[in-house]
Amino acid sequence: MTNSPSTVTPLRPKRRCPECSRPSAREHFPFCSERCKAVDLNRWLSGSYVIPGPSVAPDEGGEER
Repeated sequence: MTNSPSTVTPLRPKRRCPECSRPSAREHFPFCSERCKAVDLNRWLSGSYVIPGPSVAPDEGGEER
């Protein structure tokens, strides 16, 4: 039994690029290009994406003496 290209199930569903909403490319998934991938990485490294956590008072600091 041979599968024609029209009957082959894709490995993952097609999604839009989270940066520019163009269709994603397999080699840069989930992004469409190396540029969008780099933009997202820069946002993570610069602290633009922040996961909120409990606030810590300055005098507590988390250090034990």
